[in-house]
Amino acid sequence: MRLLLDTHIVIWALSEPDKLSKKAKTVIQEAEQLFVSSASIWEMSIKSSMGKLEVNLDELTAELVNMGVIELPISWEHSKQVRELPHHHRDPFDRLIVSQAICEPLILLTHDEILAKYTDLVHLV
Repeated sequence: MRLLLDTHIVIWALSEPDKLSKKAKTVIQEAEQLFVSSASIWEMSIKSSMGKLEVNLDELTAELVNMGVIELPISWEHSKQVRELPHHHRDPFDRLIVSQAICEPLILLTHDEILAKYTDLVHLV
């Protein structure tokens, strides 16, 4: 399975693994490939600069590389796919990550129930 991790799943996996369910840990461990969107790093950068998130992005991205996680850049196709999504969610980062899952296609692992309304590619854990 090719798996795209939602932003909060990345944060929990690396800094608060006890927040991940047993199912989430199993799915992540069994994935053939793990992806993290550039949008997630962008979102964490913004939240960190606003004081809403305490994270060392250099350490986080280095750890992702060490784990063999694949960076998923934002393409024009990903960006254009956003316009096709219904407006279930207002968060632009979540909408972009859903669009990436649809375009690639990838299974999006999340804890956000609203994202599951978009596509069967979204798996809740």
